[in-house]
Amino acid sequence: MSTPRASMTDVARLAGVSGQTVSRVANGSSHVSAGTRRRVLDAMDAVGYTPNTAARALRSGSFDTLGVIAHRLARTGESRIVEAVVQAARDAGHTVTLLDIDSTEHEDVSEAASRLSHQAIDGLIIIRAEIEDVGRLALPSGLPVVVADATFGGRLPMVGADHAQGAREAVRHLLDLGHRAVHHLAGPEDSIPARARLTAWRAVLLEHGIEPPAPVRGDWSAASGHAAASRLLGEPGATAVFCANDEMAAGLLLACAEAGLSVPRDLSVVGFDDIPLAGYLHPPLTTVRQPFDDVGRRLVSTVLSRIAGASQPTGTELVPCELVERSSTAPPRP
Repeated sequence: MSTPRASMTDVARLAGVSGQTVSRVANGSSHVSAGTRRRVLDAMDAVGYTPNTAARALRSGSFDTLGVIAHRLARTGESRIVEAVVQAARDAGHTVTLLDIDSTEHEDVSEAASRLSHQAIDGLIIIRAEIEDVGRLALPSGLPVVVADATFGGRLPMVGADHAQGAREAVRHLLDLGHRAVHHLAGPEDSIPARARLTAWRAVLLEHGIEPPAPVRGDWSAASGHAAASRLLGEPGATAVFCANDEMAAGLLLACAEAGLSVPRDLSVVGFDDIPLAGYLHPPLTTVRQPFDDVGRRLVSTVLSRIAGASQPTGTELVPCELVERSSTAPPRP
């Protein structure tokens, strides 16, 4: 004798809410408090409830939808990777359901993953999972998951740009030009890419017998790069700056112009990302091109392979970056 399928009424009764609230949670409505949503999702799991839309898709074997969790979509890296994921998913005949979360605390990521799992997705991609306490991250059982630019210690497959390789190329480019006082305008301390770029900058200088100066931190914005200039330009003997992203480099270029300094005659500047604007700054910016499109395609192909049941390693796949030389770097003045 088959067990009756759990209903929305069963979920509502267990969660102590109305059927309308259950419907809102099942359909991803934002008009539900976090605590109520959590209770409803837990009740769905407890009674084994599957929304009708999901049931129809289950009968066909696939939802043809991927879930994506992102954080701070206004940032260049996140938005460009999400854009690439959406395009790659579309090319593969899939749609994307996106959640932009307020923080990368394990509770927020866990709730977002649970919420998406109830919205008819085949697999999940987490962008920039900058989670310190990975051991407490709870993901839906059986859901294929791939992460981008994360430190999961082999728990999940990861695809990302090789930030360290790109940073090494940037610093070596400046050293090859003859610079020895290479400063670093770093990104936020809690950013995985920023930490990788800073560590690589420091390592290359030490390899060449150069004591790394104290880095100056920004927050990825052009305004923070402009504000940091007062410290960077005041360093005695500074002839070059490696910036952790192009926006901060743009702010630094403006500050140099305001101070009457010529780039690259007085100061060489290198950025990171190769945003479309980089080639149109004054002067055009030497920078490290991130492989956003390639990372997006590989994230989608990896999660689709896992959905299809292919055995996938839980290691890290790093996609190389590329140094793009323009007019903002030159040998130091004699």
